[in-house]
Amino acid sequence: MTADIVLTNATVYTVDGHRPWASSLAIKDGKVLSLEDIERGPSTEVVDLDGAFVMPGLVDVHNHHALAGRAALFELNFGLDAGMDDILAAVRERAAGLGPDEWVVGGAWASTLVNALSRSSARHALDEAAGGRPVMLSDDSRHNRWVSSRALELAGVTASTPDPAGGEIVRDPTTGEPVGVLLEAAGVAVERALSETRTLTAEQHVAASRHGIGTLHSYGVTAFQDAGVSADILRALKSLDDAGELHAWVVSSLLINDPIFGFDPIGAPLLEVAGQYRSEHHRPDFVKIFLDGVPPTRTAAFLEPYLPDAAHGACHHGATTMPGDELVGWLRTAAAAGLSAKVHCTGDASVRATLDAVEKVRAEGFADARFQVAHGQFVHPDDLPRFAALGVAADISPFLWVPGVIPAAIAEVLPGDRAGRMQPNRSLLDEGALVAGGSDWPVSESPNAWEGIHGLVTRQDPTGTFPGALWPEQAITLAEAIEVFTLAAARAMGLGGVTGSLVPGKSADFVVLDRDPFKTDPSALVKTKVTQTWFAGHRVYHQA
Repeated sequence: MTADIVLTNATVYTVDGHRPWASSLAIKDGKVLSLEDIERGPSTEVVDLDGAFVMPGLVDVHNHHALAGRAALFELNFGLDAGMDDILAAVRERAAGLGPDEWVVGGAWASTLVNALSRSSARHALDEAAGGRPVMLSDDSRHNRWVSSRALELAGVTASTPDPAGGEIVRDPTTGEPVGVLLEAAGVAVERALSETRTLTAEQHVAASRHGIGTLHSYGVTAFQDAGVSADILRALKSLDDAGELHAWVVSSLLINDPIFGFDPIGAPLLEVAGQYRSEHHRPDFVKIFLDGVPPTRTAAFLEPYLPDAAHGACHHGATTMPGDELVGWLRTAAAAGLSAKVHCTGDASVRATLDAVEKVRAEGFADARFQVAHGQFVHPDDLPRFAALGVAADISPFLWVPGVIPAAIAEVLPGDRAGRMQPNRSLLDEGALVAGGSDWPVSESPNAWEGIHGLVTRQDPTGTFPGALWPEQAITLAEAIEVFTLAAARAMGLGGVTGSLVPGKSADFVVLDRDPFKTDPSALVKTKVTQTWFAGHRVYHQA
Protein backbone atom coordinates (compact mmCIF):
# COMPACT_ATOMS: atom_id res chain seq x y z
CA MET A 1 0.00 0.00 0.00
CA THR A 2 1.42 3.36 -1.00
CA ALA A 3 1.22 6.41 1.21
CA ASP A 4 -0.39 9.74 0.39
CA ILE A 5 2.30 11.59 2.36
CA VAL A 6 5.65 10.50 3.76
CA LEU A 7 7.55 12.64 6.23
CA THR A 8 11.23 11.74 6.23
CA ASN A 9 14.40 12.81 8.02
CA ALA A 10 12.46 13.62 11.19
CA THR A 11 12.84 12.99 14.91
CA VAL A 12 9.45 11.47 15.68
CA TYR A 13 8.39 11.07 19.30
CA THR A 14 5.30 8.88 19.20
CA VAL A 15 4.12 8.85 22.87
CA ASP A 16 3.73 5.10 22.36
CA GLY A 17 5.56 2.91 24.85
CA HIS A 18 5.95 0.08 22.34
CA ARG A 19 7.83 2.28 19.89
CA PRO A 20 8.60 5.73 21.27
CA TRP A 21 10.88 6.92 18.45
CA ALA A 22 10.96 6.84 14.65
CA SER A 23 12.50 8.84 11.82
CA SER A 24 9.66 8.67 9.29
CA LEU A 25 5.89 8.97 9.26
CA ALA A 26 3.69 7.68 6.43
CA ILE A 27 0.08 8.86 6.07
CA LYS A 28 -2.83 7.36 4.14
CA ASP A 29 -6.41 8.68 4.06
CA GLY A 30 -5.75 11.00 6.98
CA LYS A 31 -4.41 8.26 9.26
CA VAL A 32 -0.99 7.05 10.29
CA LEU A 33 -0.08 4.23 7.91
CA SER A 34 3.41 3.42 9.10
CA LEU A 35 6.40 4.70 11.02
CA GLU A 36 8.65 3.54 8.18
CA ASP A 37 9.62 5.18 4.91
CA ILE A 38 7.44 2.77 2.95
CA GLU A 39 6.82 2.32 -0.75
CA ARG A 40 5.88 5.51 -2.54
CA GLY A 41 3.53 5.90 -5.47
CA PRO A 42 3.65 8.46 -8.25
CA SER A 43 1.33 10.79 -6.30
CA THR A 44 2.99 10.38 -2.90
CA GLU A 45 4.01 13.70 -1.39
CA VAL A 46 7.39 13.54 0.32
CA VAL A 47 8.21 16.06 3.03
CA ASP A 48 11.84 16.24 4.20
CA LEU A 49 11.82 17.77 7.69
CA ASP A 50 15.58 18.17 7.93
CA GLY A 51 15.74 16.53 11.37
CA ALA A 52 12.88 18.52 12.93
CA PHE A 53 11.11 17.21 16.04
CA VAL A 54 7.64 15.72 15.48
CA MET A 55 5.18 14.63 18.15
CA PRO A 56 1.43 14.01 18.41
CA GLY A 57 -0.89 16.97 18.22
CA LEU A 58 -1.48 18.49 21.64
CA VAL A 59 -4.73 17.68 23.43
CA ASP A 60 -6.41 20.22 25.73
CA VAL A 61 -8.88 18.54 28.09
CA HIS A 62 -10.34 21.80 29.40
CA ASN A 63 -10.91 25.05 27.56
CA HIS A 64 -13.67 27.39 26.49
CA HIS A 65 -12.71 27.89 22.85
CA ALA A 66 -15.87 29.71 21.79
CA LEU A 67 -15.82 32.12 24.74
CA ALA A 68 -12.19 32.87 23.95
CA GLY A 69 -13.05 33.47 20.31
CA ARG A 70 -15.99 35.66 21.28
CA ALA A 71 -13.80 37.71 23.60
CA ALA A 72 -11.12 38.19 20.95
CA LEU A 73 -13.57 39.23 18.24
CA PHE A 74 -16.31 41.12 20.06
CA GLU A 75 -15.18 42.19 23.56
CA LEU A 76 -12.80 44.47 25.43
CA ASN A 77 -9.60 42.70 26.47
CA PHE A 78 -7.01 43.66 29.06
CA GLY A 79 -4.36 41.57 30.78
CA LEU A 80 -4.03 40.38 34.36
CA ASP A 81 -1.35 43.00 34.95
CA ALA A 82 -3.93 45.79 34.50
CA GLY A 83 -4.62 47.79 37.65
CA MET A 84 -7.88 49.57 38.35
CA ASP A 85 -6.75 52.76 36.62
CA ASP A 86 -5.68 50.78 33.55
CA ILE A 87 -9.06 49.05 33.40
CA LEU A 88 -10.95 52.32 33.72
CA ALA A 89 -8.86 53.84 30.92
CA ALA A 90 -9.63 50.85 28.67
CA VAL A 91 -13.35 51.13 29.45
CA ARG A 92 -13.30 54.86 28.74
CA GLU A 93 -11.66 54.30 25.35
CA ARG A 94 -14.06 51.50 24.42
CA ALA A 95 -17.15 53.42 25.52
CA ALA A 96 -16.19 56.45 23.44
CA GLY A 97 -17.10 54.53 20.30
CA LEU A 98 -20.44 53.17 21.52
CA GLY A 99 -24.03 54.35 21.47
CA PRO A 100 -25.60 55.87 24.59
CA ASP A 101 -26.76 52.59 26.15
CA GLU A 102 -24.52 50.01 24.47
CA TRP A 103 -22.74 47.49 26.69
CA VAL A 104 -19.03 47.37 27.46
CA VAL A 105 -18.21 43.69 27.96
CA GLY A 106 -14.80 42.22 28.58
CA GLY A 107 -12.08 41.08 30.98
CA ALA A 108 -10.19 39.79 32.71
CA TRP A 109 -9.37 41.59 35.95
CA ALA A 110 -7.01 39.90 38.39
CA SER A 111 -8.70 38.23 41.34
CA THR A 112 -6.25 40.07 43.60
CA LEU A 113 -8.28 43.22 42.81
CA VAL A 114 -11.51 41.95 44.35
CA ASN A 115 -11.13 43.99 47.54
CA ALA A 116 -10.25 47.19 45.69
CA LEU A 117 -13.28 46.80 43.41
CA SER A 118 -15.68 45.94 46.25
CA ARG A 119 -16.40 49.59 47.05
CA SER A 120 -19.15 51.92 45.91
CA SER A 121 -16.48 54.45 44.94
CA ALA A 122 -15.05 51.93 42.47
CA ARG A 123 -18.48 51.45 40.88
CA HIS A 124 -18.90 55.22 40.58
CA ALA A 125 -15.51 55.43 38.85
CA LEU A 126 -16.63 52.70 36.46
CA ASP A 127 -19.86 54.59 35.76
CA GLU A 128 -17.89 57.73 34.94
CA ALA A 129 -15.46 55.89 32.64
CA ALA A 130 -18.35 54.27 30.74
CA GLY A 131 -20.38 57.47 30.49
CA GLY A 132 -23.26 55.82 32.33
CA ARG A 133 -23.35 52.81 30.00
CA PRO A 134 -23.87 49.25 31.20
CA VAL A 135 -20.55 47.49 31.86
CA MET A 136 -19.80 43.86 32.71
CA LEU A 137 -16.19 42.82 33.25
CA SER A 138 -15.20 39.25 34.20
CA ASP A 139 -12.40 38.29 36.56
CA ASP A 140 -9.56 35.90 35.74
CA SER A 141 -11.58 32.86 36.84
CA ARG A 142 -14.56 33.97 34.69
CA HIS A 143 -16.71 33.18 37.74
CA ASN A 144 -17.16 36.72 39.03
CA ARG A 145 -18.21 40.08 37.58
CA TRP A 146 -17.56 43.78 38.14
CA VAL A 147 -20.50 45.76 36.76
CA SER A 148 -21.67 49.34 36.50
CA SER A 149 -24.75 50.97 38.01
CA ARG A 150 -26.58 50.85 34.68
CA ALA A 151 -25.89 47.10 34.39
CA LEU A 152 -27.30 46.56 37.87
CA GLU A 153 -30.36 48.60 36.91
CA LEU A 154 -30.99 46.62 33.72
CA ALA A 155 -30.59 43.35 35.69
CA GLY A 156 -32.97 44.52 38.41
CA VAL A 157 -30.36 44.10 41.13
CA THR A 158 -30.98 46.45 44.09
CA ALA A 159 -30.34 46.64 47.81
CA SER A 160 -33.43 44.52 48.40
CA THR A 161 -32.45 41.78 45.94
CA PRO A 162 -31.61 38.61 47.89
CA ASP A 163 -28.42 36.72 47.16
CA PRO A 164 -29.15 33.90 44.71
CA ALA A 165 -28.34 30.33 45.60
CA GLY A 166 -24.65 29.83 44.98
CA GLY A 167 -23.86 33.52 44.63
CA GLU A 168 -23.29 36.74 46.51
CA ILE A 169 -24.09 40.36 45.75
CA VAL A 170 -21.26 42.25 47.47
CA ARG A 171 -22.84 45.16 49.35
CA ASP A 172 -21.77 48.42 50.95
CA PRO A 173 -21.57 47.65 54.69
CA THR A 174 -23.20 50.99 55.54
CA THR A 175 -25.99 51.35 52.99
CA GLY A 176 -26.54 47.75 51.86
CA GLU A 177 -26.36 48.91 48.23
CA PRO A 178 -24.63 46.61 45.71
CA VAL A 179 -21.08 47.83 45.16
CA GLY A 180 -20.85 46.30 41.67
CA VAL A 181 -18.98 43.06 42.41
CA LEU A 182 -21.11 39.98 41.81
CA LEU A 183 -19.76 36.60 42.89
CA GLU A 184 -20.64 33.38 41.09
CA ALA A 185 -24.39 32.98 40.43
CA ALA A 186 -25.07 36.61 41.35
CA GLY A 187 -23.68 37.57 37.95
CA VAL A 188 -26.22 35.50 35.99
CA ALA A 189 -28.88 38.22 36.23
CA VAL A 190 -26.53 40.64 34.47
CA GLU A 191 -25.60 38.01 31.85
CA ARG A 192 -29.31 37.60 31.08
CA ALA A 193 -29.86 41.36 30.91
CA LEU A 194 -26.96 41.55 28.47
CA SER A 195 -28.42 38.79 26.29
CA GLU A 196 -31.66 40.73 25.89
CA THR A 197 -29.94 43.55 24.03
CA ARG A 198 -26.68 42.04 22.78
CA THR A 199 -27.28 38.67 21.16
CA LEU A 200 -24.70 37.23 18.79
CA THR A 201 -25.93 35.95 15.45
CA ALA A 202 -25.43 32.35 14.34
CA GLU A 203 -22.70 33.60 11.99
CA GLN A 204 -20.94 35.34 14.88
CA HIS A 205 -21.03 32.17 16.97
CA VAL A 206 -19.46 30.28 14.05
CA ALA A 207 -16.84 33.01 13.71
CA ALA A 208 -16.05 32.79 17.43
CA SER A 209 -15.54 29.01 17.26
CA ARG A 210 -13.51 29.30 14.06
CA HIS A 211 -11.28 31.94 15.61
CA GLY A 212 -10.83 29.94 18.80
CA ILE A 213 -9.88 26.78 16.91
CA GLY A 214 -7.49 28.73 14.68
CA THR A 215 -5.74 30.02 17.78
CA LEU A 216 -5.55 26.49 19.19
CA HIS A 217 -3.97 25.31 15.93
CA SER A 218 -1.27 27.96 16.27
CA TYR A 219 -0.30 26.32 19.57
CA GLY A 220 -0.43 22.80 18.13
CA VAL A 221 -3.76 21.70 19.62
CA THR A 222 -5.62 19.20 17.44
CA ALA A 223 -8.15 17.89 19.99
CA PHE A 224 -9.86 19.57 22.90
CA GLN A 225 -12.77 19.40 25.31
CA ASP A 226 -14.90 22.51 25.69
CA ALA A 227 -15.76 22.57 29.37
CA GLY A 228 -19.20 24.18 29.16
CA VAL A 229 -21.22 24.79 26.02
CA SER A 230 -24.47 26.45 25.05
CA ALA A 231 -26.81 25.30 22.30
CA ASP A 232 -25.38 28.12 20.17
CA ILE A 233 -21.86 26.71 20.55
CA LEU A 234 -23.07 23.18 19.74
CA ARG A 235 -24.80 24.53 16.64
CA ALA A 236 -21.69 26.43 15.54
CA LEU A 237 -19.48 23.35 15.83
CA LYS A 238 -21.94 21.26 13.83
CA SER A 239 -22.11 23.99 11.17
CA LEU A 240 -18.33 24.09 10.88
CA ASP A 241 -18.07 20.31 10.55
CA ASP A 242 -20.88 20.11 8.00
CA ALA A 243 -19.00 22.72 5.95
CA GLY A 244 -15.75 20.72 6.17
CA GLU A 245 -14.13 23.40 8.35
CA LEU A 246 -13.83 21.66 11.73
CA HIS A 247 -10.19 20.60 11.73
CA ALA A 248 -10.01 19.26 15.28
CA TRP A 249 -11.52 16.56 17.45
CA VAL A 250 -13.94 18.36 19.75
CA VAL A 251 -15.67 16.92 22.81
CA SER A 252 -18.37 19.16 24.29
CA SER A 253 -19.54 19.32 27.91
CA LEU A 254 -23.27 19.93 28.41
CA LEU A 255 -24.07 22.17 31.37
CA ILE A 256 -26.19 20.60 34.11
CA ASN A 257 -26.07 23.70 36.27
CA ASP A 258 -24.84 27.15 35.32
CA PRO A 259 -23.72 29.53 38.06
CA ILE A 260 -21.74 31.82 35.76
CA PHE A 261 -22.66 31.84 32.05
CA GLY A 262 -26.40 32.45 31.96
CA PHE A 263 -26.89 29.92 29.15
CA ASP A 264 -30.34 28.57 28.28
CA PRO A 265 -31.22 25.71 27.99
CA ILE A 266 -29.20 23.72 30.51
CA GLY A 267 -29.75 20.42 32.30
CA ALA A 268 -32.23 17.89 30.96
CA PRO A 269 -33.53 20.11 28.10
CA LEU A 270 -29.97 20.56 26.79
CA LEU A 271 -29.25 16.84 27.04
CA GLU A 272 -32.38 16.14 25.00
CA VAL A 273 -31.24 18.22 22.00
CA ALA A 274 -27.47 17.74 22.12
CA GLY A 275 -27.46 14.58 20.03
CA GLN A 276 -28.60 16.42 16.92
CA TYR A 277 -25.30 18.34 16.91
CA ARG A 278 -23.10 15.25 16.81
CA SER A 279 -20.91 15.03 13.72
CA GLU A 280 -17.75 13.34 12.47
CA HIS A 281 -15.39 15.47 14.53
CA HIS A 282 -17.73 16.80 17.21
CA ARG A 283 -18.81 14.64 20.11
CA PRO A 284 -21.16 16.08 22.77
CA ASP A 285 -20.22 13.22 25.09
CA PHE A 286 -19.91 14.84 28.52
CA VAL A 287 -22.02 16.70 31.02
CA LYS A 288 -20.51 19.48 33.13
CA ILE A 289 -21.38 20.09 36.77
CA PHE A 290 -20.15 23.04 38.80
CA LEU A 291 -19.83 21.65 42.31
CA ASP A 292 -18.24 24.74 43.87
CA GLY A 293 -16.76 28.13 43.01
CA VAL A 294 -13.19 29.42 43.35
CA PRO A 295 -10.97 29.94 46.40
CA PRO A 296 -10.13 33.66 46.05
CA THR A 297 -13.79 34.61 46.63
CA ARG A 298 -14.24 31.91 49.31
CA THR A 299 -16.75 30.01 47.17
CA ALA A 300 -14.71 26.79 46.86
CA ALA A 301 -15.73 24.02 49.26
CA PHE A 302 -13.01 22.97 51.72
CA LEU A 303 -12.75 20.38 54.48
CA GLU A 304 -10.96 22.92 56.70
CA PRO A 305 -11.97 26.59 57.05
CA TYR A 306 -10.70 29.65 55.27
CA LEU A 307 -8.77 32.35 57.10
CA PRO A 308 -11.16 34.45 59.20
CA ASP A 309 -12.62 37.61 57.72
CA ALA A 310 -15.32 40.10 58.68
CA ALA A 311 -17.87 38.81 56.18
CA HIS A 312 -17.59 35.07 56.87
CA GLY A 313 -16.16 34.68 60.36
CA ALA A 314 -13.66 32.06 61.46
CA CYS A 315 -15.48 28.84 60.51
CA HIS A 316 -16.31 29.37 56.84
CA HIS A 317 -15.63 26.32 54.66
CA GLY A 318 -17.50 27.25 51.51
CA ALA A 319 -20.21 24.93 50.23
CA THR A 320 -21.01 22.64 47.33
CA THR A 321 -23.68 23.72 44.87
CA MET A 322 -25.77 20.60 45.47
CA PRO A 323 -26.08 17.85 48.07
CA GLY A 324 -24.45 14.49 47.51
CA ASP A 325 -27.68 12.70 46.56
CA GLU A 326 -28.39 15.22 43.81
CA LEU A 327 -24.86 14.84 42.45
CA VAL A 328 -25.23 11.06 42.42
CA GLY A 329 -28.52 11.46 40.59
CA TRP A 330 -27.00 13.57 37.83
CA LEU A 331 -24.02 11.26 37.40
CA ARG A 332 -26.40 8.31 37.20
CA THR A 333 -28.62 10.12 34.66
CA ALA A 334 -25.63 10.95 32.50
CA ALA A 335 -24.19 7.44 32.65
CA ALA A 336 -27.56 5.90 31.81
CA ALA A 337 -27.70 8.15 28.73
CA GLY A 338 -24.24 7.00 27.64
CA LEU A 339 -22.63 10.27 28.71
CA SER A 340 -19.58 10.96 30.85
CA ALA A 341 -19.13 13.75 33.39
CA LYS A 342 -16.71 16.57 34.13
CA VAL A 343 -17.16 18.00 37.65
CA HIS A 344 -15.70 21.39 38.59
CA CYS A 345 -13.99 21.07 41.98
CA THR A 346 -11.53 23.63 43.34
CA GLY A 347 -11.70 22.74 47.04
CA ASP A 348 -10.84 19.41 48.63
CA ALA A 349 -14.37 18.98 50.02
CA SER A 350 -15.89 19.11 46.54
CA VAL A 351 -13.24 16.65 45.28
CA ARG A 352 -14.19 14.24 48.05
CA ALA A 353 -17.91 14.69 47.34
CA THR A 354 -17.31 13.84 43.68
CA LEU A 355 -15.27 10.74 44.48
CA ASP A 356 -17.97 9.62 46.91
CA ALA A 357 -20.64 10.08 44.25
CA VAL A 358 -18.62 8.23 41.59
CA GLU A 359 -18.10 5.36 44.02
CA LYS A 360 -21.86 4.97 44.40
CA VAL A 361 -22.49 5.16 40.64
CA ARG A 362 -19.73 2.63 39.91
CA ALA A 363 -21.30 0.29 42.48
CA GLU A 364 -24.56 0.48 40.51
CA GLY A 365 -22.80 -1.05 37.50
CA PHE A 366 -21.83 1.98 35.42
CA ALA A 367 -18.31 0.78 34.64
CA ASP A 368 -17.83 2.46 31.27
CA ALA A 369 -18.73 6.08 32.03
CA ARG A 370 -15.80 8.45 32.23
CA PHE A 371 -15.50 10.87 35.10
CA GLN A 372 -13.20 13.86 35.43
CA VAL A 373 -12.44 16.05 38.42
CA ALA A 374 -11.83 19.42 36.81
CA HIS A 375 -9.14 21.61 38.41
CA GLY A 376 -8.75 19.69 41.67
CA GLN A 377 -6.10 22.09 42.93
CA PHE A 378 -6.57 20.77 46.46
CA VAL A 379 -6.91 17.05 47.20
CA HIS A 380 -6.84 15.55 50.67
CA PRO A 381 -4.04 12.93 50.91
CA ASP A 382 -6.58 10.23 51.77
CA ASP A 383 -8.33 10.84 48.45
CA LEU A 384 -5.27 10.60 46.18
CA PRO A 385 -5.45 6.80 45.66
CA ARG A 386 -9.20 6.95 45.02
CA PHE A 387 -8.72 8.54 41.57
CA ALA A 388 -7.13 5.41 40.13
CA ALA A 389 -9.30 3.03 42.16
CA LEU A 390 -12.50 4.64 40.84
CA GLY A 391 -11.28 5.40 37.33
CA VAL A 392 -11.55 9.17 37.77
CA ALA A 393 -9.31 11.36 35.63
CA ALA A 394 -7.63 14.43 37.12
CA ASP A 395 -8.25 17.33 34.74
CA ILE A 396 -5.41 19.53 36.00
CA SER A 397 -6.27 22.99 34.81
CA PRO A 398 -5.77 25.87 34.60
CA PHE A 399 -2.02 26.49 34.82
CA LEU A 400 -2.02 26.88 38.60
CA TRP A 401 0.94 24.70 39.49
CA VAL A 402 3.36 27.64 39.45
CA PRO A 403 3.52 30.96 41.32
CA GLY A 404 1.20 33.55 39.75
CA VAL A 405 -1.75 35.89 40.18
CA ILE A 406 -4.36 33.30 41.14
CA PRO A 407 -2.09 31.42 43.61
CA ALA A 408 -1.28 34.81 45.15
CA ALA A 409 -5.01 35.51 45.55
CA ILE A 410 -5.54 32.06 47.09
CA ALA A 411 -2.73 32.74 49.57
CA GLU A 412 -4.76 35.69 50.87
CA VAL A 413 -7.68 33.48 51.93
CA LEU A 414 -6.07 30.18 53.02
CA PRO A 415 -3.41 29.48 55.66
CA GLY A 416 0.06 29.38 54.09
CA ASP A 417 0.66 25.70 54.72
CA ARG A 418 -2.47 24.88 52.72
CA ALA A 419 -2.28 27.57 50.04
CA GLY A 420 1.15 26.36 48.98
CA ARG A 421 0.09 22.76 48.51
CA MET A 422 -1.74 22.98 45.20
CA GLN A 423 -1.85 20.51 42.34
CA PRO A 424 -0.40 17.25 43.72
CA ASN A 425 0.43 16.04 40.21
CA ARG A 426 3.43 13.86 41.18
CA SER A 427 1.39 12.15 43.87
CA LEU A 428 -1.54 11.53 41.53
CA LEU A 429 0.71 9.92 38.92
CA ASP A 430 2.46 7.82 41.55
CA GLU A 431 -0.95 6.58 42.72
CA GLY A 432 -1.76 5.48 39.16
CA ALA A 433 -4.26 8.23 38.32
CA LEU A 434 -4.93 9.33 34.77
CA VAL A 435 -3.71 12.93 34.76
CA ALA A 436 -4.90 15.02 31.80
CA GLY A 437 -3.71 18.49 30.85
CA GLY A 438 -5.95 21.46 30.17
CA SER A 439 -5.50 25.20 29.79
CA ASP A 440 -8.91 26.52 30.88
CA TRP A 441 -8.29 29.19 28.25
CA PRO A 442 -9.34 32.03 28.39
CA VAL A 443 -8.94 31.76 32.19
CA SER A 444 -5.31 31.27 31.23
CA GLU A 445 -4.29 34.02 28.86
CA SER A 446 -3.33 31.56 26.11
CA PRO A 447 -3.79 27.85 25.40
CA ASN A 448 -0.03 27.35 25.05
CA ALA A 449 0.56 23.85 26.41
CA TRP A 450 4.30 24.54 26.62
CA GLU A 451 3.62 26.99 29.42
CA GLY A 452 1.88 24.12 31.19
CA ILE A 453 4.59 21.58 30.37
CA HIS A 454 7.26 24.01 31.58
CA GLY A 455 5.33 24.49 34.82
CA LEU A 456 4.71 20.80 35.34
CA VAL A 457 8.42 20.04 35.01
CA THR A 458 9.82 23.01 36.96
CA ARG A 459 6.88 24.23 39.12
CA GLN A 460 8.21 27.72 38.31
CA ASP A 461 6.50 30.64 36.57
CA PRO A 462 7.35 30.28 32.84
CA THR A 463 7.28 34.06 32.39
CA GLY A 464 9.75 34.68 35.20
CA THR A 465 7.46 37.31 36.69
CA PHE A 466 6.82 35.45 39.94
CA PRO A 467 9.86 34.04 41.76
CA GLY A 468 10.23 30.71 43.46
CA ALA A 469 8.54 27.36 42.92
CA LEU A 470 5.12 26.13 44.01
CA TRP A 471 5.42 22.84 45.91
CA PRO A 472 8.44 21.69 43.85
CA GLU A 473 8.19 18.14 45.19
CA GLN A 474 5.20 17.71 42.87
CA ALA A 475 7.23 18.25 39.67
CA ILE A 476 6.94 15.54 37.02
CA THR A 477 9.25 14.49 34.17
CA LEU A 478 9.17 15.93 30.67
CA ALA A 479 8.00 12.63 29.17
CA GLU A 480 5.17 12.50 31.71
CA ALA A 481 4.23 16.13 31.04
CA ILE A 482 4.07 15.56 27.28
CA GLU A 483 1.85 12.52 27.81
CA VAL A 484 -0.40 14.60 30.11
CA PHE A 485 -1.01 16.96 27.17
CA THR A 486 -1.38 14.25 24.51
CA LEU A 487 -2.40 10.63 25.10
CA ALA A 488 -3.59 11.01 28.69
CA ALA A 489 -5.85 13.93 27.81
CA ALA A 490 -7.18 12.04 24.79
CA ARG A 491 -7.97 9.03 26.95
CA ALA A 492 -9.74 11.18 29.54
CA MET A 493 -11.95 12.60 26.75
CA GLY A 494 -12.73 9.21 25.24
CA LEU A 495 -10.48 9.78 22.22
CA GLY A 496 -7.58 7.53 23.18
CA GLY A 497 -8.27 5.17 20.29
CA VAL A 498 -8.42 8.05 17.81
CA THR A 499 -5.61 10.46 18.63
CA GLY A 500 -3.00 11.36 21.25
CA SER A 501 -0.17 9.13 19.99
CA LEU A 502 1.35 8.32 16.63
CA VAL A 503 0.59 4.69 15.92
CA PRO A 504 -0.75 3.06 12.74
CA GLY A 505 -4.50 3.43 12.43
CA LYS A 506 -4.86 6.61 14.46
CA SER A 507 -5.62 10.01 13.00
CA ALA A 508 -2.51 11.68 11.57
CA ASP A 509 -2.56 14.55 14.05
CA PHE A 510 0.89 15.90 14.81
CA VAL A 511 3.01 18.98 15.30
CA VAL A 512 6.46 20.02 14.13
CA LEU A 513 8.48 21.93 16.72
CA ASP A 514 11.34 24.38 16.45
CA ARG A 515 13.45 22.32 18.87
CA ASP A 516 13.82 18.94 20.53
CA PRO A 517 12.34 19.47 24.02
CA PHE A 518 14.33 16.51 25.34
CA LYS A 519 17.53 18.40 24.44
CA THR A 520 16.26 21.68 25.88
CA ASP A 521 17.10 23.02 29.32
CA PRO A 522 13.93 22.77 31.46
CA SER A 523 14.12 26.50 32.16
CA ALA A 524 13.69 27.14 28.42
CA LEU A 525 10.84 24.72 27.66
CA VAL A 526 8.33 27.59 27.47
CA LYS A 527 10.24 28.94 24.47
CA THR A 528 9.23 25.90 22.41
CA LYS A 529 7.31 26.97 19.31
CA VAL A 530 5.03 25.04 16.99
CA THR A 531 6.08 25.57 13.38
CA GLN A 532 3.47 23.26 11.80
CA THR A 533 0.22 21.68 12.94
CA TRP A 534 -1.33 18.78 11.02
CA PHE A 535 -4.82 17.36 11.55
CA ALA A 536 -5.99 14.16 9.84
CA GLY A 537 -3.06 14.32 7.45
CA HIS A 538 -3.62 17.93 6.41
CA ARG A 539 -1.54 20.89 7.48
CA VAL A 540 -3.79 23.38 9.29
CA TYR A 541 -1.12 25.77 10.58
CA HIS A 542 2.28 26.88 9.36
CA GLN A 543 4.38 29.44 11.16
CA ALA A 544 4.84 32.48 8.94
